[in-house]
Amino acid sequence: MTHRLRFGALVTSVAEARRAEELGYDLAVITGGAHADPWTLLTWIAGHTERIGLAAVIDTGHREPTVIGRAAASLDLLSGGRLEIGLTGADAGEVTEIVRGVLDAGEPGPLRYRGESHHVPKAQRGPLPAHRVPIWLTGDDPEELRRAGRLADGWVADATVLSSDDVLTSYRSLEKAAADAGRDPSEVRRILIIEPGLSGDELVALGADTFLIRADELPDLTAWSPLRETAGPLSVFRPPSVRAKRRVGIDYDAVPDSLAATAVEPGDLDYARVRNTYMRGGAPGIVLRPRTTAEVADALAFARAHPGVPLGVRSAGHGISGRSTNDGGIVISLAAMDGMEILDASHRLIRVGPGARWMDVARFLAPHGWALSSGDYGGVGVGGLATAGGIGWLARKHGLTIDHLRGVEVVLADGTVVRASVTENADLFWAVRGAGANVGVVTSFDFEVDEVGDVGFAQLVVAADDPAQLLVDWGRAIEAAPRDLSGQLIMGGRRPGQPAFAQLMAMVDSSDPETIIDTLQPIAAVSPLYQQNVTLQPYASVMANAADGHHQGQGDPISRSGLIEHLTPAFARAAAALIASGAVHWFQIRTVGGAVADVDPSETAYAHRSANFSIAVMGSSKRRVDEAWATLLPHFDGLYLSFETDPTPERVADAFPAATMERLRGIKRRYDPDNLFRDNFNIRTVAR
Repeated sequence: MTHRLRFGALVTSVAEARRAEELGYDLAVITGGAHADPWTLLTWIAGHTERIGLAAVIDTGHREPTVIGRAAASLDLLSGGRLEIGLTGADAGEVTEIVRGVLDAGEPGPLRYRGESHHVPKAQRGPLPAHRVPIWLTGDDPEELRRAGRLADGWVADATVLSSDDVLTSYRSLEKAAADAGRDPSEVRRILIIEPGLSGDELVALGADTFLIRADELPDLTAWSPLRETAGPLSVFRPPSVRAKRRVGIDYDAVPDSLAATAVEPGDLDYARVRNTYMRGGAPGIVLRPRTTAEVADALAFARAHPGVPLGVRSAGHGISGRSTNDGGIVISLAAMDGMEILDASHRLIRVGPGARWMDVARFLAPHGWALSSGDYGGVGVGGLATAGGIGWLARKHGLTIDHLRGVEVVLADGTVVRASVTENADLFWAVRGAGANVGVVTSFDFEVDEVGDVGFAQLVVAADDPAQLLVDWGRAIEAAPRDLSGQLIMGGRRPGQPAFAQLMAMVDSSDPETIIDTLQPIAAVSPLYQQNVTLQPYASVMANAADGHHQGQGDPISRSGLIEHLTPAFARAAAALIASGAVHWFQIRTVGGAVADVDPSETAYAHRSANFSIAVMGSSKRRVDEAWATLLPHFDGLYLSFETDPTPERVADAFPAATMERLRGIKRRYDPDNLFRDNFNIRTVAR
């Protein structure tokens, strides 16, 4: 059997659907004549059930096809991906194609369709449903069977009316129609309405995979349980339209069984959710979505079998560098590995999966009065940031995110799973903290977190006629401030005749209002204050600044990064000229220093510990950005890879001092000798 065996109830009320769920049935199905408005009833059932699948058989003669598509997408989202729909009517084939066009919200442009019965000149697609909504078709005459074999995900018939011979004859017609259309005949589910008293052998003889029983006759499923237990491996079907979009160089048939059901290919409905990252567009050839460490090892085995294909490893897809998507390659998405647990409350030791987002981590820690400095945007994934550094709102007080790391589980390039800490595989642990993308895939992080209560969070806007002097004064105020304060400055170009404006944001790790104001006062005084907003709130509230939903980034933005100890007048003049040039649309300075500098530079692969500031710019023209950025390069000592998009050896060398680089090369040779993890800021094993 290629589909999981299922049992469904034909229901006419919420009470019947809830009873079917309690009895362990898989589906609650409403037929067209069972209720005046099946969508309303099905929505009501969705709100009063948790697990059971939802299906309705809709008469296409009574509904506009695009409306059916949008209603299906909306209900699928509301129910968490539980919906299937059946269509019945003379025009059901055309309606199927239109509904699928609406549901394919990831396809470019509006839906256009011209058929014999329906004409859609231009219709908006979407919303994108939670999963690929299966469409059943009905009917047992030759034309209806050909239509179902050619188009449907399932064919539904009433076996209480049809004879066994009629059912078997219909199967043969379905199979031929599917094969003629270039489909695997097994793609089409066989869905039969049956009487409740059939034995297991009688069910097997019917040759179906889904059996529907009227709700007033529902039997206990115990007698049929052995049929489920003896079912064979399940198949993942993709229609020809999806297979036609497969990329050259990827052996799609070799995807490990453990990953096949969740893998996403171009043309799959979920592709729109996984192709892009927060800031840039991508077109990977396949996205593998492991849920366990063992499945990560399987994904890496698949990648090793494709040595010439780009490989991206993604936690939550925010990464500015763009390495977590690609064009035509393999992406391993760790988003499903997002678990969080407390290992030792007395030592504030927690374990976090790489796919968790930092806003989720902050929310998880908040009830305990804990926090972990972790960037400034809650949508960033744990895995990318916790293997690079982690310059966050609490950095000057509590250090980098990697400074709180106490142990990791890593899947190495050869698929071996190891633990690493200061006492176990210490060299690997050293490399993970700053260059982790080069040595393996981290599948869990153990952190020692801090006690942090409410914090002061300030959002200020200041103006200055002399932008360079503003930078110098702000830098001096930051360096003189207590470690309780961390923050950032953002500037853009100025309009003629107007002063330069800067947005200053800062966090004070204190719950005392007077301390917060006293600490912020020197920062607010660097230039005339135009706007101010200072609040006392939980750290988790500050980090709750990301929206849910999939990333829809487009283009290929250029970002450059540099680390600097002081904002000197010479640097400030060069920075002000860069901002005024219009070559970049984003100029940001983040505070480092303080507790970050307390860590010996040799203790982690992130070695530029003396820097007090991290500079980042972003633009759209590589030539213009590089020309402008070149004027700042003499002032820097190092860079922070999380804000850099240039993966060239020269920029990688800027990120790691010579001694650090030499040690990293040795570790790379040991743990990734074939350079599987190369599509990143690659540590080359041989100096160039």
